[in-house]
Amino acid sequence: MSSTKRPIPVTVLTGFLGSGKTTLLNRILSENSDTKYAVIINEYGLEGIDDKLITAQVDEEVFEMNNGCICCTVRGDLIRILAALMKRRDKFDAILLETTGLADPAPVAQTFFADPDVKTNTELDSILTMVDAAHILGQLKDSPEATDQIAFADTIIINKIDAVLKADIEAAEAAIRAINPFATLLHGTRGQVTDASGQAFSLSSLLTRHAFSLEHVLGVDPEFLANAAEGHHHHHDADVSSISLKSDKPLDGTKFDDWMSTLLATHGQNILRTKGILNIENEPKKFVFQAVHMMSDGEFTSDWQPDEKRASTLVLIGRGLNKAQLKEQFLACAQ
Repeated sequence: MSSTKRPIPVTVLTGFLGSGKTTLLNRILSENSDTKYAVIINEYGLEGIDDKLITAQVDEEVFEMNNGCICCTVRGDLIRILAALMKRRDKFDAILLETTGLADPAPVAQTFFADPDVKTNTELDSILTMVDAAHILGQLKDSPEATDQIAFADTIIINKIDAVLKADIEAAEAAIRAINPFATLLHGTRGQVTDASGQAFSLSSLLTRHAFSLEHVLGVDPEFLANAAEGHHHHHDADVSSISLKSDKPLDGTKFDDWMSTLLATHGQNILRTKGILNIENEPKKFVFQAVHMMSDGEFTSDWQPDEKRASTLVLIGRGLNKAQLKEQFLACAQ
């Protein structure tokens, strides 16, 4: 990598499963701006669909890393992608890096200090963490990653505030402040960001703001730089796994709705995240389905293109998934 030009700013967009990272990313890329971004997406599981959920029209290629968490097995892939990007750095102004919802941001941040070429040619500009207002209190009890994502953030967006009561927002704010009293705290609804008083907060204000503080990070993790030099491996809950379900046959919309409603009602507590792009029988548009635990949402979006293969992909991430049963039930929706 050449070091003759200014470092490229990198924003790490993190947050637990279903917190709204991709929705915010879409909004950032859609906003009328002269800034061009290179986008790197990491997904947990073999089959990734988040790149297809980016509906914004972007000039830059979207790099996807799946079948591993960016803080663990694919960290070397991140270094290689950054090296490749530096060879065409005149094509973009900044990098947006969306992590999997199970990522520990510490080893991700360490990448920008440990590798000499990465350190010379990029600048970790900020760690932006999304928080699901409805589920964060439970996630903080069950998942250390949720705590780490908040602790390392310099900016935190409490998202989906339209789905909860004011008391829930206040409880989320108190829990966040107990972990990280220094981060800028904002509110979000479907990609719209406001400050705590309800005033609109420009998305451009979230980016390229030199918000990352090494001093703050060292306060959270005094061994941050030492671990960066030595390498760090993050261990996930061994019971958490993912499954990707695929069908080339059109799905019966009623059958899918009945199955998914029953599945989430009976097992939703253990299903952390569900997301899919579905081919519904006799429908010209793609059906995008998403759920966090038992809360779900779905809508028909863009048309299937004439040269595009119509197929359904559904990804579930959870604890104790019965993969054989889930596959059988999903395929039954196409019969």
